[in-house]
Amino acid sequence: MTENILLYFSDTGRGHRSATEALQEALEIVAKDEFPGKAINIMAEPVAENSHPLNRNFVALYNYLLRHRQNLMKYYYLFLHVIRPNESRLGYQLVKNHLQEQLVRCKPSVVVSMHPMTNHYTARAMHDVGLQGEVNFVIVITDPNKDLWRGWACADADIIIAPNELVKEKLMEWGIKESQIRVCGMPINPEFLKKSTVSRESFLARLGLSPDLPTLCINAGWAGGGNMLTAYKALNKVTSPLQVIFLCGHNAELYEQAKVLAEQSPVPTTVLPFLDTMPDLMSAVDAMVTKAGGLTTFECIAKRLPMILDVITEPMPQERGTVDILCEQGLAKRLHHPEEIVNLVNGLKRSENREAEALPAKYCFNKPEAVFEISRTILKASINGSCDDDISESDFNKTSESQPDRT
Repeated sequence: MTENILLYFSDTGRGHRSATEALQEALEIVAKDEFPGKAINIMAEPVAENSHPLNRNFVALYNYLLRHRQNLMKYYYLFLHVIRPNESRLGYQLVKNHLQEQLVRCKPSVVVSMHPMTNHYTARAMHDVGLQGEVNFVIVITDPNKDLWRGWACADADIIIAPNELVKEKLMEWGIKESQIRVCGMPINPEFLKKSTVSRESFLARLGLSPDLPTLCINAGWAGGGNMLTAYKALNKVTSPLQVIFLCGHNAELYEQAKVLAEQSPVPTTVLPFLDTMPDLMSAVDAMVTKAGGLTTFECIAKRLPMILDVITEPMPQERGTVDILCEQGLAKRLHHPEEIVNLVNGLKRSENREAEALPAKYCFNKPEAVFEISRTILKASINGSCDDDISESDFNKTSESQPDRT
């Protein structure tokens, strides 16, 4: 019998899709290694925008603010927390046909939500088509701090997978039972756990950069937002050797502006749009300027890549707490003003054995392979119809031992 695993996400930014893709890959690995002979069929859908044009407009507004007006994102966050559209009866009426028809058509053996705004509607739809109590509903949270979206707290979920104890405590404060929560870590793509197949020298040479210079990546994210241009301009005052890779994401205007500035800068710079080889890039560079997105920061952690977090504009509420815990544990530093970047990168050096360094245990930072534990929990919920089996440390190590190419 084939296990039909239905994954729901939304393209608000890139993080939720990245987490979904990470889970897809890990599910295939765990199924092959630990459930031999068991066939799985993974179906992934950006359900929010596919369910109704109104939701598609909410997604578009989110991405517009992310790209152009991050200073307004806190109001969007507060607005949604006040009106809670994801719990609205009227909102459910708009999306129920799409959800119910899909659930009946796909015949899932487990349903997994990777986005805070899809949980309550999914639970209602599962109830209405008779799946509640028969098919497990699992939520995988990708906000690793106490300021997470309220929509993650869905009491009708069979299990909620939390990144750390901070999130677990907040869920319980919102009325979620402790028995529903599993603390596993963040679901980053297994590609970030492998040794790079491209040497630093080769990677940088392809970009026209020197393998001998300390290299800073300025990452504007999937949307191409933030204060990256102003931070880059300030690098003109850096006195120590340095070169830059500037990632512009899906923002053509930013790409053109960055290219003009790069031509005028004394710092050797390669400007790129969105890059799909981020694991190789993170292995090749020595620090990254980025906003505190959950997936990006935990990918950096897996690569032991030092971070400089853009807080020139007040971080989005769901990322503010991530800044705090990363800086508390010495994994990142804050960039409050563009000029501060000079002191932060002056003297930047390469650590030859960086990816072998130990990670702090607090907040589950030392569990970069958590996606396999999460996948194992989901597969047990699908195959056994239960999420109650405890996962021992020896169980968790099974997948690690079967994958010798990971760091």
